[in-house]
Amino acid sequence: MGRQALESLWHVMLLFTLCAAQGAWAAAPESDAAQHWGESYFPNTALINQDGESVRFFDDLIKDKVVAINFIFTSCTDSCPLETARLRQVQKLLGERVGRDVFFYSISIDPETDTPETLKQYAAKFQVGPGWQFLTGRKDEITQLRQSLGLFIKGVDDGNTKDHNLSLIIGNQGTGRWMKASPFENPYVLADRLGKSLHNWKLASTQTNDHAQAPTVRPPSAGEQIYRTRCSSCHTLGDTQHAGMRSIGPDLLGVNRQRDAAWLKRWLKEPDVMLAEKDPLAMSLYEQYNRLAMPNLRLGEVEIAAVLAYLEEETDRLQPIQQARAQ
Repeated sequence: MGRQALESLWHVMLLFTLCAAQGAWAAAPESDAAQHWGESYFPNTALINQDGESVRFFDDLIKDKVVAINFIFTSCTDSCPLETARLRQVQKLLGERVGRDVFFYSISIDPETDTPETLKQYAAKFQVGPGWQFLTGRKDEITQLRQSLGLFIKGVDDGNTKDHNLSLIIGNQGTGRWMKASPFENPYVLADRLGKSLHNWKLASTQTNDHAQAPTVRPPSAGEQIYRTRCSSCHTLGDTQHAGMRSIGPDLLGVNRQRDAAWLKRWLKEPDVMLAEKDPLAMSLYEQYNRLAMPNLRLGEVEIAAVLAYLEEETDRLQPIQQARAQ
């Protein structure tokens, strides 16, 4: 099965899961849910975090907590960096609540390679804050844990490690409320679920909404959709207000004017190959941005053309040619 087919299958499964979860949330009493998703259900897997500390999955990580859990491996060149970058945005939005009433856990599916030291270096590259643990352990026990969380697809995850499914689950163990989420989900939506709905809206919001100030909603182009789901985890597009959330890579405003078109197309198609070939510009960016490799987004020719067209349109809108020449 090809990567695009797998992602389509994932989105169908995600939609089904979310619909089912919403129905379960409305119908099941919290006591029933808590019994099913309690200590007798979860394996109390022994794990080691990036600081070399030993922990137990149920007792120390999820018991009576609101959590976000995903499975990664640090040598991944496509989906794992995107998942990590997206969760980093969510962490920025939740601020000091991460580690206090919301907890993040990234568990390696390649524990032979991902030692605590390797995981610590990986976390540092993404500039993650407190309250987010990167964990390793025994491979067979981690596989069992993935199965219990519903994040193991037979025929996909029991083969080559690089073909693992996109896996992110959020939940509240105390109430038994869990749902799968897409790693390409809007970070504001994920932050809202972790910070509000999974807490049963018990924490008061300090924000007030004025409908008169609501922006006009327009359907995004294909290129904008790709940018928002794939690129915006690491990059801004002239958006200095949110630069702190996405300072992993360079701002993309004007990139079409700064880089050769053929180089850009190839960079979007196979950045891993260009880094392996030690392309001078690719290596310069790699060194400049904390030695964090650009992930291979698995984009086809049509998708690449669409996202480059969107970047060009936004550059022309925000920085007209006359203004750019004056600068």
